[in-house]
Amino acid sequence: MAFPTGKAHQVRFRRRVRGEAVVVTTEVADGTTLWDAARGVDLPVASACSGSALCARCGFEILDGADGLSAEDGDERRARERDRLPEAQRLSCQVRIHGDVFATTGYW
Repeated sequence: MAFPTGKAHQVRFRRRVRGEAVVVTTEVADGTTLWDAARGVDLPVASACSGSALCARCGFEILDGADGLSAEDGDERRARERDRLPEAQRLSCQVRIHGDVFATTGYW
């Protein structure tokens, strides 16, 4: 797949299927949200706010590659703290991918 900027990043998602760990891999353009990357490979993303950083249900645990993600902004931090998400989790609707990433979430 060719990307207009020439930058593509590998994103891996770990989920469980019938008790077994399965890794789903995709490539995305630089700046894609983690939310869009997951939905692009038909993985469900919990949300009650449609990606507005209000509900904090779309938190993903970053297993590897956290340095390849955008910095946490004020909206994301406030939502994460308000809903008591651990610092290791990022809101998939807010975080943008700038490097290879490996992520999961508790509801898969």
